[in-house]
Amino acid sequence: MSRKVFITGTGIITSIGKNTNEHLDALLHKRSGIGKLELFPTIHSETIPVGEIKLTDEELCSIAGVQPNSGFTRTALIAIIACREALASANIENIKEARTGLISSTTVGGMREFENILTDLTDLSKDGNFRNYAHVTDAGEHTERVADLFGFKDYVSTTSTACSSASNAIILGAELIKHGILDRVVCGGSDVLSKFTLNGFNSLMILDKRTMHPFDAQRGGVNLGEGAAFVVLESEEMIAKYNKKPLVELTGYSNSNDAFHQTASSPDGDGALLSMSRAIAMAGVEPKAVDYINCHGTGTENNDLSEALAIQKLFQEHVPYFSSTKPYTGHTLAAAGSVEAVFSILSIQNNVLFPNLNFENQMPEISISPLKELMQNVEVKHVLSNSFGFGGSNTSLLFSKV
Repeated sequence: MSRKVFITGTGIITSIGKNTNEHLDALLHKRSGIGKLELFPTIHSETIPVGEIKLTDEELCSIAGVQPNSGFTRTALIAIIACREALASANIENIKEARTGLISSTTVGGMREFENILTDLTDLSKDGNFRNYAHVTDAGEHTERVADLFGFKDYVSTTSTACSSASNAIILGAELIKHGILDRVVCGGSDVLSKFTLNGFNSLMILDKRTMHPFDAQRGGVNLGEGAAFVVLESEEMIAKYNKKPLVELTGYSNSNDAFHQTASSPDGDGALLSMSRAIAMAGVEPKAVDYINCHGTGTENNDLSEALAIQKLFQEHVPYFSSTKPYTGHTLAAAGSVEAVFSILSIQNNVLFPNLNFENQMPEISISPLKELMQNVEVKHVLSNSFGFGGSNTSLLFSKV
C-alpha cells in the first residue's frame, strides 16, 4: 500500500493565463486578471468586476479541439484544456498503462448555457443545436465529457462541496492511491461565470465593486472568477517504476465542517483551525515548519476575520507568511482549490511567495497581516493551501518539497 502521494503534473487556465507558465509570469509580475465582464450580457457588466477568461466559446473549442455547438459547455472546455496540460506535464501519453482516475469539481456546471436555452427547451415545437445542452446542469456532465475525450475508465467521479470542491477532489484522489485502488489520479475543478452565480452572490451582498482586497480592514467582498485547474497525483510505486521526478509531495490534508451557517464561516474560526491543524499533523511536522499559507481569503468581512483568527490561534508566535491570491484570478469557486494548489506548487518549485494584492489597512481585530510584496529567493519547504466552502466545508492541503 502506497503511503506517499506525489504531484507530477499541473494544468491551469484562468483570467491570468492559459497554462502554468503564463500563470507563473503573471504572479511574478503582480498582474491581475480582474476587470470588466465582456463575454455575456448582464446589467452588472459596468459595475461588478470579475476575473474573466478573455476567450470566446468558439476560441475555447478551437483550443480544446472540439466542434462548436456540439454540447461542450464552457465549463467542460476549460476543463479539457487544463486536463490536457496536466497530463502532458506529467508525461502521461497512455491513460491505460496504469489504473488512472479522474475526479473533477464544479458548482455551476453548464448553467451558463442552460440560462440561454431554457426558453427554447420549454417550446416543444422548436428544434436545433440547443438540445445538445439540455442535460448540462448535472454537475457530473463536464467530468464525463473530459473522461470520454481522454479515455478515463478506471474511476470517474465529481465532487461538489462549494468552494472546497477541488481540494476535496485532491483528498479523494490521494485516499484512492493510498488504499491501493488507483495508481494515479487527475484531480481538480472547473467553473465559469454565469448570471446564476453573479446574481446569487450579489443577492448575498458580498461582491466588491472594486478589485478585491482580502484581509484589509476596508474589504468589500469578493470578485468572482472563472477557471479550471488539475493536478496529477501518483503513488510512490509509480514514481519508482517510471523514474519520475515529482514536483512536490502531498504530505497532509484534512476536511472539517463547522456546521455554523449555510454561507458563513464560524466567527471564531474553529472549522478552519481544525482543518489546518489536522493537515499539518498528518504530515508529521510542527506548525512552525510551514513557510507560507495560500489562504482562502475571499475578501468578505466574515471569511477573512474567521480565517485570520484561526491562523493566529494555530501558529501563535510563529505565524508564517500568508496571502490570498484571489485578487489575481477572482474567486473561481469549485476550481479555487486546484487553482491555488497549482500556485502552492509554483511557490515551492520557484522559491517564491506571492503577495496579497491591494492590501492597505490593518484589520483591528487581529495582530497579523498578509504578505504585501513579492518575495523571491526564499526557501519554501511546506505550503498550506486553504479552501473554505459554503455549508461550512473547510479543507486544507499541505504541499512539501521533495
